[in-house]
Amino acid sequence: MALSVENITFDSADPDRLAEWWARVVDGTVNALAPGFFLTVSRPAGSPGLAFQKVDDPTPGKNRVHVDFHVADLESEVARLVDLGAVETGRGEAGPEFRWVVFADPDGNAFCVAGGDLSAGT
Repeated sequence: MALSVENITFDSADPDRLAEWWARVVDGTVNALAPGFFLTVSRPAGSPGLAFQKVDDPTPGKNRVHVDFHVADLESEVARLVDLGAVETGRGEAGPEFRWVVFADPDGNAFCVAGGDLSAGT
């Protein structure tokens, strides 16, 4: 039996607000399974969902797990995410063909958006 990724879950003091924000980012649909406590954001078939659960005291410090996204036009996506309220916190590159930008969502959760050819070298 193989495991499949169902959701990537975020802890939040306000999961309703954070789910709505991420739904706009990924063009998903909010499903309030337990409003105020546990919500998911559905994405296209084959993609894992995002889940948001209420916690009174979110874990402080650096995320040990984060979500990575890929887009063809990195700078346009950076502008869109910043316009939605993401905060750019860093940039990196692994050669000229692969670059990424690190962001924080409204709760400070880290996520990355990469641009370039992910198949290079494979």
